[in-house]
Amino acid sequence: MTDTGTEAVEAAPVFVARGLSKVYGTGDVQVRALTDVSLDIRRGEFIVLLGASGSGKSTLLNILGGLDAPSSGEVRFRDHVLTGAGEAELTRYRREHVGFVFQFYNLIPSLTVRENVQLVTDIVAQPMDADEAIDLVGLTARRDHFPAQLSGGEQQRVAIARAIVKKPDVLLCDEPTGALDYATGKLVLEVIEGINRSLGTTVVVITHNAAIAGMADRVIYLSGGRIQRIEHNARRLSPSELSW
Repeated sequence: MTDTGTEAVEAAPVFVARGLSKVYGTGDVQVRALTDVSLDIRRGEFIVLLGASGSGKSTLLNILGGLDAPSSGEVRFRDHVLTGAGEAELTRYRREHVGFVFQFYNLIPSLTVRENVQLVTDIVAQPMDADEAIDLVGLTARRDHFPAQLSGGEQQRVAIARAIVKKPDVLLCDEPTGALDYATGKLVLEVIEGINRSLGTTVVVITHNAAIAGMADRVIYLSGGRIQRIEHNARRLSPSELSW
């Protein structure tokens, strides 16, 4: 098991972002989502992006994930410059290096848990065994069930298994507990933390829930599209220690 707390600080950055800005719209109707954002994210770190709605969290996450491009600035993943990359290159980057977990699960209702997870194994060279991924999220007993037969928390765990089955370097999570109740949200956070610690996967979680910040190696506070401050946690809390 990898203890990422100390190693993350010493590891080389997987992301280097410099001067990122993002403006949506044209002419007089413009929305500035990010302004001059610079940061490094190191291998194995657990990062929480914290801020209110409209603070720029999702825009930053989407740029890191290759789903969106900045209006200015540069972002690199290892030695790959994502800024200005073509769609084919970005598609390959997302397929080979990034797992996404969103607030809504986007499972295919006519497929079982195993089949939903196995879908992803067809697009990567060396995927994890689907049953192994399902076991990591604690759903072995439910692997032949359909999404409609699962609770919201179980469906989110299937979405996590689908994200990690391709063994991504980075797991990007957009409000992964936003649609869940308190107890179920904690279970999902335990799964995400376990992936980070056991596999050494770099994790970035965006949330408006300040309590989740206690889980992180570093907490990046955003407001008005800018980084307001970055805090380091001397000790990462487990999800069981969180309350909100």
